[in-house]
Amino acid sequence: MKNLLIASTSTVYGGKYLDYLTEQMAAFFKDTEEVIFIPYARPGGITHDEYTEKAAKAFSKIGKKLIGLHTFENPVEAIKNAKGAFTGGGNTFVLVSALYRLELMQPLREAIFNGLAYMGTSAGSNICGVSMQTTNDMPIVYPPSFKTLGVIPFNLNPHYLDPEPNSKHMGETRETRIAEFHTQNSVPVVGLREGSWLLVNGDEIILKGELKARVFEQGKEPYEVETGTIFTDHFGSA
Repeated sequence: MKNLLIASTSTVYGGKYLDYLTEQMAAFFKDTEEVIFIPYARPGGITHDEYTEKAAKAFSKIGKKLIGLHTFENPVEAIKNAKGAFTGGGNTFVLVSALYRLELMQPLREAIFNGLAYMGTSAGSNICGVSMQTTNDMPIVYPPSFKTLGVIPFNLNPHYLDPEPNSKHMGETRETRIAEFHTQNSVPVVGLREGSWLLVNGDEIILKGELKARVFEQGKEPYEVETGTIFTDHFGSA
């Protein structure tokens, strides 16, 4: 049975890394003392060790040991044997490229469907969708496929920003970019605002946090959904 915590961001404005999720994380990872960290998104190009150390400090606050997946001789076996996993943010193109290169995408998907407690933030959340095509990240590397885990039946746009009506910026808004995605693709997209997350238990997907989410479907006007909304009532299950 799927068990996921899919968050828009690791750090809300003015807070520290993962602090706003501490209580939720403690409950989510209650059944394991060790969590595998997937560090491949590498924000700013930091090393896997540096990224793991940063994330481990946050997990130590809930009494959990975080172990970098890059330290295992056989990362596929490590994922198969793990009870909990966390993928942090960074660049989704870099992350997806690494998961395909290391032949981890399918084993991670299978582990999630077999009950692995999986938490993602930002890029680590992007990969839960059908594809990574609604990421905000720069395409600094070329992954072999845009197809991702597909453990939820829609795509995500983490860090979703609303258009600023008084802005003089003449470039594309997030809403414009997602509308462009829907000229070529029928996959629904959920815009997750900062401080919001999805909690997945089996086939049930619930919006959590204080803010609404914005939903985009091909051929329809975008609409808002309240926190507490069950998305499987809208889109079915993965």
